Amino acid sequence: MTSQPPVTAQAGTRRADLWTAGSAVGLIALAAVTGGLLYLAGRPVHATSAPFTGAWLPHAGPGTPLAIAVAALVIWRGPQVAATLRWRALLTAGYAAAVAWILSLALIDGWQRGIAGRLTTRHEYLSEVGGVTDVPAMLRGFTARILDFQPDSWTTHVSGHPPGAFLVFIALDRIGLGGGAWAALFCVAAGALIAVAVPVTIRALGDETAARAAVPFLVLFPGAVWIGVSADGLFAGVAACGLALLAVGVTRRRPGPAIVAGLLLTFTLYLSYGLTLIAVPVLAVVFLARPRHRTALIAATIAGGTVVTAFTLAGFWWLDGYHLVVQRYYQGIATDRPYGYWVWANLALATACAGPAAVVVARRALTRAVPALIRPTGGTSIPAVLAALGPVVVLPGAALIAIAAADVSGLSKAEVERIWLPFAVWLTAGAALLPAPSRRGWLIVQATTALLLNHLLLTTW
Repeated sequence: MTSQPPVTAQAGTRRADLWTAGSAVGLIALAAVTGGLLYLAGRPVHATSAPFTGAWLPHAGPGTPLAIAVAALVIWRGPQVAATLRWRALLTAGYAAAVAWILSLALIDGWQRGIAGRLTTRHEYLSEVGGVTDVPAMLRGFTARILDFQPDSWTTHVSGHPPGAFLVFIALDRIGLGGGAWAALFCVAAGALIAVAVPVTIRALGDETAARAAVPFLVLFPGAVWIGVSADGLFAGVAACGLALLAVGVTRRRPGPAIVAGLLLTFTLYLSYGLTLIAVPVLAVVFLARPRHRTALIAATIAGGTVVTAFTLAGFWWLDGYHLVVQRYYQGIATDRPYGYWVWANLALATACAGPAAVVVARRALTRAVPALIRPTGGTSIPAVLAALGPVVVLPGAALIAIAAADVSGLSKAEVERIWLPFAVWLTAGAALLPAPSRRGWLIVQATTALLLNHLLLTTW
């Protein structure tokens, strides 16, 4: 018979989970109250509904009953379906449910305000698409237009990112899918791939049970509020797919998936400068896979090199863009946003994005990882310790490291509820750490978080 933890130990762990979740909610409340008090004291933190970037506007919309219905269905049937459905059918169902959840949340704001018009404001990529008549010339001259206060300075989002994302929207326009609606639906379709890519990664790394447990939590991921609709949702989907293909490639002697992984993961560097930190989850996947056949890794590296070569030959040198973006960042509101507030308020935003259940997962992962890494048994190597901990611990840990590094950099003050989407989704990889009987309750918490955020705030990105 398998020994069970003492009842008192189980109760203590449950209490710790509840305290952790309560503290997560308290952190969000503290950030909101502090932001308000600083505003009244004449020291604004420069976020419209601090710590959130959005207008305080309690409202409902056509997506309200749809979102509630999707949430209720996933909470009711999700854990059982995830545990029993055939693998490919589960991935299909998970993707469809994620799309439905993202779209229903966006429709709380209405079709035009929540979807079709979201990417058409003057700060967004689409405002610049019509002005590009020569793509090679645009790439050659891209960095010259990054700094602000020039007659031809790029708009906020174009200037703040490498040209990869801009090229995606230009390509959509050129193939006849121009305008805000198509761009928004493309971001939703790409962002919803997290519900496929994260489980595929976990399963490829040897834990199908944990992969199945994660699916309902990925479907009801609170960050769906910002996946629908922002380009950062697209970034999260691309990065997650790259990691999934890398895991498949390095564990199954398949250079094909590894090559595509190399292309996608390197392309993420040309979607967002901040996605250099995707290197942390990449290393986690490699350590967990402990590949005996290095052909796939070599293939992925060579493929990534072709992406760098292509952009460089086209006239865009990534490091030049990065240094100019740092200057542009401090030409704007970032100069006025106090680091002392945002260095911890950012964590409140990450908590809202990932949800209280993800914070509980992080606590459980850390309580396993820290002792194992500090005091490895029998002189065990760090890679061996990571492999023993498994993806349910290591992948959330990698996400935490990436988030912490982004936070202390000072280059992400505010708006991280969407900027950190590519990292926050990996906290849900540890959903199996939550006791099975409690998972339905945590799904309720996650869905409630998203519904409250979308009904109380009108997000502006």
